[in-house]
This record gives sequence, C-alpha cells and structure tokens, in this order.
Amino acid sequence: MSGEFIEYVMELFGPFGTVGARRMFGGHGVYLDGLMFAIVSEDTLYLKADEMNRVEFEQAGCEIFGYARKGKRASLNFFRAPEDAMESPELMLPWARTAYAAALRTNAKKQAAEQAQAAGTIVPSRPEGKARAAKSSKPAKKQPAKKARAAKPARNKSAAKKAARPAKAVKRGRRK
Repeated sequence: MSGEFIEYVMELFGPFGTVGARRMFGGHGVYLDGLMFAIVSEDTLYLKADEMNRVEFEQAGCEIFGYARKGKRASLNFFRAPEDAMESPELMLPWARTAYAAALRTNAKKQAAEQAQAAGTIVPSRPEGKARAAKSSKPAKKQPAKKARAAKPARNKSAAKKAARPAKAVKRGRRK
C-alpha cells in the first residue's frame, strides 16, 4: 500500500475535519473523533455503511469490502467509495458525512448494548426484536435463583493447612 494514496485520502477528507489514519490488518483505518468511518486497503477507499445508508452505496454501484478469512470470503459493512467522489474533496464530503453518521449510529448501538449488559437487561439487536417482544401476551416465566457455589477445597496439603489455621493477631506499635 502506498503512503501517497493515504496522503491523498487525507486531502480528500480535508474539508470534513481533522481526520487521521492508523495501520491495521495490512491496511489503514480512517478516523474522526476516535471513530473509524473508512478503511484503506490495497489503495482502495471503503466507507462505513449500515442499514440507513446502505442503499446509497448500492445505488451508486459501489462494491462491498471483502477479504479472505479462514479460506472463505468474508465482508464488512464498508463500501468502495464512488469513483466520482475520489476526484475532489467537495465530491467526497457528502459521502464522508454519511459514512461518519453510520459510524456514530453503530457506536451508539454498541454503547447501548454494553450498558444493557452491565445492567443485566436484554436489548434486541434489531428493531423487529422489540415488536416481537411487545406482541407476546404471555408473562415471562420466573427463573429460580441460582445457589451460591461452595468453596472448593484446596488441592495441596500446605494450602489446606493454611486455610484451616486461624489468622494470627498482628501487634501494632513499637518493638521493645
């Protein structure tokens, strides 16, 4: 991958903001405010997509980013930047905005899922999941509480002896 192409991509994103690139997996991730919204791989620019802007990329005839993974073909939600957008920063700006918006939405979903997991609640991964949960008229079954596990016995004799002995009192103060 040429450093010249990375520099050119940074110029294309110039009007969009202070964009940076970091090496990753044989390519570069392109970031704005800590969010990766583009990938550069083999001198090709790919922009972030999600369910909201995917149609824009498909209508522009952009191909999805793919790579070989364990002998199979895998893909990510990144689409090749349109050829005409690669000609000038002004033409790239709307594409950069839609890619960054997709990165923001993806990040918001991840944060909501992490918060829900930390709180012990379940958040559906798709909007349809909410509709399915709301349609159910059956009350949720209560799960029995799990019993606390008993402490496992020590495996070696010295550890077992230490565990069986009461703790020694610690004297505080000056020694005489």
